[in-house]
Amino acid sequence: MKLFNVYTLYPIEPVRGVGNFVYDAAGTEYLDLYGGHAVISIGHAHPTYVKAVQEQVARMGFYSNSVENSLQIELAERLGRVSGYDDYSLFLANSGAEANENAIKLASFQTGRAKILAFGKAFHGRTSGAVAATDNPSISAPFNRTPNVEFVPLNDIAAVREKLATREFAAVIIEGIQGVAGIHLPTDDFLRQLREVTTETGTQLILDEIQSGYGRTGRFFAHQYAGIRPDLITMAKGMGNGFPIGGVLIAPHFEARAGLLGTTFGGNHLACAAAIAVLKVIEEEHLVENAARVGEQLIEKLKAIPALKEVRGRGLMIGIEIDGSGSEFRRKLLFEEHVFTGGAGASTVRLLPALSLTEALADEFLTRFKKLLP
Repeated sequence: MKLFNVYTLYPIEPVRGVGNFVYDAAGTEYLDLYGGHAVISIGHAHPTYVKAVQEQVARMGFYSNSVENSLQIELAERLGRVSGYDDYSLFLANSGAEANENAIKLASFQTGRAKILAFGKAFHGRTSGAVAATDNPSISAPFNRTPNVEFVPLNDIAAVREKLATREFAAVIIEGIQGVAGIHLPTDDFLRQLREVTTETGTQLILDEIQSGYGRTGRFFAHQYAGIRPDLITMAKGMGNGFPIGGVLIAPHFEARAGLLGTTFGGNHLACAAAIAVLKVIEEEHLVENAARVGEQLIEKLKAIPALKEVRGRGLMIGIEIDGSGSEFRRKLLFEEHVFTGGAGASTVRLLPALSLTEALADEFLTRFKKLLP
């Protein structure tokens, strides 16, 4: 049997990681400024994290949701406190796509409506419902042709008002920052107006914080810069620092009842142990504050480079628009300067490092990055 080859792979296999670095079998060191699509939030092989996962494996490892699990309660209480959403409820899933799928279901159940409004260039995952709300033809066709999902341009509040005036939409779903699309930000004013119009029309507001959440932007969630509170917030990626876990934060006006949602692996003991360890490290090492400080400095230094066309982002979620092929530039960074970065669009270099990135390592990245600029 062979693998179903749907990924473009670099001929490098990391076998070990420490902090902001990974190493291949030959011992070559790479500075990791990507963290596996924003998955590595607290750094590779953090000792607190490793200890928690090892101890849970030794005790029992995994069990399904058919029994009580005090780790779920501990995770919910800690997450509520750290995020500022202690009055919301938590539903645990396995991935971001599954989190968005369940958020869309809840919005539909709550309103009795079927339509979803999303935004151009959005990416919300790879389940059928999430794909339908993804504006990327290479991923979403033919799902994005369903009449139940409609798209409007990002930051166009007039277009949103026109759609929602029909009162046919169960939800509006929007990323805190559009990641796969190339780090495009909804403005704070747009988010505030979006909150107003969804409330006025009885439409549920879903904030997809799967990539932009968990402290990445210098706030726990990116939408908190705008001072709004959505009806549903979806999370994953950095939530487990590499262990698969996702979740939905659910506003108090939703009523839970037996059988409303379900999952086999979501919220299992091992995933919860990993997620609790992540939150402990984020709190104890002040990583949200670190992401804000180091990210702001890095963005300002990047903006001062004349050769760059544009720099977008907040905290440690950064898109660098270069002149030329982004994929070719990233290959040179990887093979010539030993730096992992990501892509988003034809000419964007995407940075999603661990939130523990230091000023010194950010400067080291800049030194290597500048070597390849014209």
